[in-house]
Amino acid sequence: MIKMDKSVDLFIGTDAEDDSETYIDGSHSRAVFICGKRGSGKSYSMGDVMEEVTDHTDNVVPLVVDPMGIYWTMVEGNEEQQDLLWNYGLQTQSYDVNLLVPGDPSTRYGDDILREMKRRGLEVSSVRINPSDISPDGWCDRFDLNINKPMGITLYRAIRDLSRQHRDEFYLDDIISSVEDDANANERTQEALLNRLEMARDWDLFSTSYEPIWDRLDENSVNVLDLSIIEPGKYGLRNLVVSVLTRDLFNRRIEARKREELNIGVDIPKVWLFIDEAHNFVPSGQSSLSKDVLIRWVKEGRQPGVSITVATQQPSAIDHEMLSQCDVILCHKITTREDIKEMNRLSQDYMGSELKTYIQKLDRVGEAVYVDDEDESVSIVQMRPRRSRHELHAARVRRRD
Repeated sequence: MIKMDKSVDLFIGTDAEDDSETYIDGSHSRAVFICGKRGSGKSYSMGDVMEEVTDHTDNVVPLVVDPMGIYWTMVEGNEEQQDLLWNYGLQTQSYDVNLLVPGDPSTRYGDDILREMKRRGLEVSSVRINPSDISPDGWCDRFDLNINKPMGITLYRAIRDLSRQHRDEFYLDDIISSVEDDANANERTQEALLNRLEMARDWDLFSTSYEPIWDRLDENSVNVLDLSIIEPGKYGLRNLVVSVLTRDLFNRRIEARKREELNIGVDIPKVWLFIDEAHNFVPSGQSSLSKDVLIRWVKEGRQPGVSITVATQQPSAIDHEMLSQCDVILCHKITTREDIKEMNRLSQDYMGSELKTYIQKLDRVGEAVYVDDEDESVSIVQMRPRRSRHELHAARVRRRD
């Protein structure tokens, strides 16, 4: 287990019974699961954890996967709840935000929106995928091609051969040329495959020169990957971006950990990954491009020193393997039978009763069942108010007496 600091207490709220302050131990790698039905405060609570990680951890870079486009507002203080923050001993605060935009920001947002974002203090950075960072299987999955049929065989062969020849540096034009020059592929297969590759060019996601993804992150900011500008489900592009980004960061941290153990200089800080609407990336009962690497992040993250927080409205829609590996749970109000059943599967002997018993006690927006598996503790906590502005204003936080 890698210690981030001697003592890192992440203040998330107050105990519903005795009003005592409640903390998550952030001194080492954690896997946090946050859930709750719409309007219960789960995205707001993830923002609480983001703020605490940003404020109180050293050498840890926060990276937020934001499918709804709501976390850029951390660049502004929560002026609407100044009095409430004061009751919790807190003050409003704005954060430096590095907004990562897949593709060209001007094309994605339009010039007027982009100018306004920059006027408000946002740092806007384009992030693009290196075609060479996608495996042969990943490319075939992208186009739903069977690797045992002509188009799948041809594309797999093209990516495999380019990987052997150029390793980290080949691009979409190289893939197209390789398919065109493949003497083993018939003309019909080539034409169909080239049409798909030309379509991929229109996605405006791929780099034309090698760009280390890490270079796009700002170690002194909250890094927010805005996926709201990519249509959900369209060719699985959101999953493609998350898969390539998280795999690259995880592998870099594995290498950095080896350097740390040998007391060799390390220039790759630890990463705390936050994913909202996580059921879209780690779905239950089906595959996705990013599923395997994110489950690995949860299961093996302690060794390379990476942490993860995932949030969803539908706990039953997330793969149970991920849920069972999380050592912190913040469960807001849920009501569907399937979701309550899924959460109850996480019950432990030390809880004294089933988890669903605690969930049924929740009656306020912003209130959550807090489980810390390391401490073997369970309680109901009222989440603290956000220091920065929250776009949805979904959670009303109870005044602290």
